[in-house]
Amino acid sequence: MTDTEWQKSSFSGNVENCVEVRAVGTAVELRESDEGHITLRTTPAALAALLHSVKAGEFDHYV
Repeated sequence: MTDTEWQKSSFSGNVENCVEVRAVGTAVELRESDEGHITLRTTPAALAALLHSVKAGEFDHYV
């Protein structure tokens, strides 16, 4: 992944509206494709911790 290339989520398939991610220096940026002007910037470690927590079901009681 390059500093300017957005990568679409593999779970999105052919859907237009999806989550995209890219590396920017030592940071990671996330955006929703239909709101591309809004981005969330974080560290790879923080994103990994969030994904681990989501996969572990730690936020399931909020749904």
